Amino acid sequence: MKRSWVEVSRSRIAANYRAVRDAARPASVLGVVKANAYGHGAPEVARILCDEGVEWLAVSSVTEGVALRRAGIGARILVMAGVMQGEHAALEEFRLTPVVHSLDELPLFRGPVHLKLDTGLNRLGTLAGVEEIAIALHGAPQVHLEGLLSHFASAANFITRQTEDQIRIFEERIAALGSLGIHAHHLHLSSTNAIAYPRPAITQTLVRPGHAIYGYVSTVRGHHSRFVVRPALQWKARIITVKDVPAGAKVGYGGTHITEAPARLAVIAAGYADGISHRLSNKGKVIAGGRFAPIAGTVSMDLTSIDITASPNLRPGDPVTILGREGDCSLDAQQIARTAGTISYNVLCAISSRVERVYVD
Repeated sequence: MKRSWVEVSRSRIAANYRAVRDAARPASVLGVVKANAYGHGAPEVARILCDEGVEWLAVSSVTEGVALRRAGIGARILVMAGVMQGEHAALEEFRLTPVVHSLDELPLFRGPVHLKLDTGLNRLGTLAGVEEIAIALHGAPQVHLEGLLSHFASAANFITRQTEDQIRIFEERIAALGSLGIHAHHLHLSSTNAIAYPRPAITQTLVRPGHAIYGYVSTVRGHHSRFVVRPALQWKARIITVKDVPAGAKVGYGGTHITEAPARLAVIAAGYADGISHRLSNKGKVIAGGRFAPIAGTVSMDLTSIDITASPNLRPGDPVTILGREGDCSLDAQQIARTAGTISYNVLCAISSRVERVYVD
């Protein structure tokens, strides 16, 4: 009997991909499966996307790319967040395409690369001028410039003009490079929010959705997403024990929860080592017996206490829903993130590897 597990819907992943693909046309989709596919399981998600016809996948590291190749994934794989010393040979061996962030790195690579231009995020990407880029590329004949890309800092923010400024800078640099004879087959800037809430006049042949494939798009006041997606993951854990406690009982480490009335408590087989945020202590909730059950006390490493007074018939071994839906009650990653004071990406990526992934249709 599983203690704690997630159920990932293959059909939801596929449907979300198709929704984004249709909205993004004529650009092609590069499916982002980094960070274990945002907690959904990278090999299986990659297989689903490949079955849907995706030609490109994106990972963060060489290690993630190698793991996909060893899992039998044949699509093009873009390594987005840097290549460490000693990893360059693996790029050729495992047919991985690197994103280059600094012109100083160019002599270390062979074959196709994508060059990242920093247009205002001031994270990864080169700030070099177009003449400097052209000189560096001409001085690295072993490199084939296959792509040029950048990344938006505030794609869901329509109050500032930062996104429009980044588009303008990217377009100007692409045009200037073209005048110097530097061209790339693939141009890409947009991840989920920029696809959902597009600005005009973006020149791109690829888009890079991650969050949307897993069923999430940020809400932007006054704007409607171009597509509808649904969460693909549910997270459950079983009850280990049930006990009745009197009013005034102190619950958990530090006695941070004190019952105001007699209560029935359940202890579930998941804690912060499994990915339940410690910040949900005395604030979060789960779904137990089709009703919301508040977290009572401090989230422990392996265990979490919940108040099931409203669902008194639950017994040890019964499952509760940490993330997902039971009847009319639902909790998604965005709702949990608001309670925990974080973001939905963090909620999904935090689900530990010791939580088994189960794939359903």
